[in-house]
Amino acid sequence: MEKVIDLRSDTVTQPTKEMREAMYIAEVGDDIMGEDPTVKKLEEMSAKLLGKEDALFLTSGSLANQVAIMAFTNRGEEVIVGDTSHIYNLEVAAMAAISQVQARLTKLVDGIYNIDELESLIQEDGIQKAKTSLICIENTNNLNAGIVVPIENINEICELGKKHNIPVYMDGARIFNAATALDVDVKDIVENVDAVMFALSKGLSAPFGAILAGSKPFIEKSRWIKQRLGGGFRQAGFMAAPGIVALNSMTSRLHIDHVNAQILGKGLSKIDGIDVNLNNVQTNIVLGSIKDLKFTIDEFLERLLAYNIKAKRISSHEFRMVTHYGIEEDDIRYVIDCIGNIVKN
Repeated sequence: MEKVIDLRSDTVTQPTKEMREAMYIAEVGDDIMGEDPTVKKLEEMSAKLLGKEDALFLTSGSLANQVAIMAFTNRGEEVIVGDTSHIYNLEVAAMAAISQVQARLTKLVDGIYNIDELESLIQEDGIQKAKTSLICIENTNNLNAGIVVPIENINEICELGKKHNIPVYMDGARIFNAATALDVDVKDIVENVDAVMFALSKGLSAPFGAILAGSKPFIEKSRWIKQRLGGGFRQAGFMAAPGIVALNSMTSRLHIDHVNAQILGKGLSKIDGIDVNLNNVQTNIVLGSIKDLKFTIDEFLERLLAYNIKAKRISSHEFRMVTHYGIEEDDIRYVIDCIGNIVKN
């Protein structure tokens, strides 16, 4: 069968042979009762990697985000969140519907949080105002760009949070990509945030799950909320085992995806009619625009599919391509050549 080059997301990866074998032989127990050794190992491993006291294994990053918000806030309070964030844009209004909090948006420019603007958004006490109870940041930022938030900016936000006694939570779905881009230990990025989440299925090739990490009291409360939401596991070691493999073997190869994204971005930028902001190709995500071409984005994607290439529609003229495990440099060069042919014809 001819290979399909699927660049829609780094969630389309297949688990490695080692992951499949780990699932088969995983030692399991009842996780709700705290008796699954594989889950416990994954959680302990994750907490240590992030430099946090404890960690919790959940089904998805979206669930982890909502559990964190519920653990830090009360109904009717307010959360400051970036305007391009996944929490706000792509979780089916869960902040309002499930966590029952109100979002107050801050605008990000090139992944940088403006500290003065953040401080201005913190609500003063008043009978007519919602209490600001949490600041949510995202790193990498903007799932259609994968922009790295500088550690200095993160630490400024955390200092602001301490000044106003407001916790800071990081949606770090692709935090290992950020660490790879900055060439630092991941714990250096999240040292001062109160809690952080990362996805095992984004870039790390695990088929399932996310990790939420923070203080022991925070994780204890989060575990209780997870159970309330129906997220409790029984013999979950089968699902946790690939996550252990991912942390042991997949984080160290992310630089390959970043190199391939650079090749892709630079190659596409040389094609007349394709616009790519190379300054925003910082990790494994490339955002392209065809606004100067004569066909629609849907027609463009259909033509790509004829070459066995899949990309994600972002807007009426933009598409996203994400490099990941299973995509090789030869695949990237094939994609560039095919898009060149599409544009010419």
